[in-house]
Amino acid sequence: MGPNWTPISPSAGFFFHAASQPKLTEALKLCRVHKATLVIAKLDRLSRDAGFLFNLEAELQRMGLRFVAADMPDANELTIHIMAVVAQAERKMIGERTKRALAAAKARGQKLGGDRGNLTAVGEQGREISKRVRDDMAQGRAEDLAGVIRELREGGADSLRKLAAGLNERGIEASRGGQWSANQVARVLSRLEAQ
Repeated sequence: MGPNWTPISPSAGFFFHAASQPKLTEALKLCRVHKATLVIAKLDRLSRDAGFLFNLEAELQRMGLRFVAADMPDANELTIHIMAVVAQAERKMIGERTKRALAAAKARGQKLGGDRGNLTAVGEQGREISKRVRDDMAQGRAEDLAGVIRELREGGADSLRKLAAGLNERGIEASRGGQWSANQVARVLSRLEAQ
């Protein structure tokens, strides 16, 4: 896994040295696959980038993941949220300036918002975006599992049923929770082959 990693049991987490964001991405992937806790060596290294902190906090909540900071054991997801909110003060000021600019445009007579005869097209566009987002999430999940599937195949899992059993034995839940079936594995493999 590299010099910055010390694996802990999946129920406990994966230890991560915060000096490398690509390693954090890899750690989050492993945490998602194993539903593990992320252990961060130094919280202050993450707090230097407010946008990154905000995205990390959102990712942890979205995936139902927890983290622990070795240098601040009492810190939690709320700590990350507070740090991100404080750093977001600048974004709020930008938003206020945008509102003032829109009000000035409206005062000049420019039409803003409302139905401009394109609601059907906008609705269709929304459905397409929703499908892309769901497809992207499923593709991301498949990519997260690619390494585990490769290990299972190298270990002799030569059928969909054996791959499903291997994923179940490792305690990796299917995308909607529960046990893996051969059909679910086939869908993951199909996504991986389509890359």
